[in-house]
Amino acid sequence: MSYVVIRTGGKQYRVAPGDVVRVERLNGAVGDTITLSDVLMVGGNGEVKIGTPTLPDVKVTAEIVEQGQGKKVVVFKKKRRKSYSRQRGHRQKLTTLKIVDIA
Repeated sequence: MSYVVIRTGGKQYRVAPGDVVRVERLNGAVGDTITLSDVLMVGGNGEVKIGTPTLPDVKVTAEIVEQGQGKKVVVFKKKRRKSYSRQRGHRQKLTTLKIVDIA
């Protein structure tokens, strides 16, 4: 079984065909097929290829399963005895991908 390490949204993910991953928001509608070309490493069957920094001949095809949001992160600041408190919230927009093929 082969796997690849891809980079998207400033993060790296180890994926194989059939995997479902949640990455930072990518453009496209549900059901669209996208190509991820930022492949850093290919492994499997006892051999490994590492890019410098990427492998130009390897492409990963994925299908968009869902466009959604993550859980809310609450940022709370407080200084005691100073009557100071601030509360902010953030929900990251996420895309759920199903890895279809590694070419």
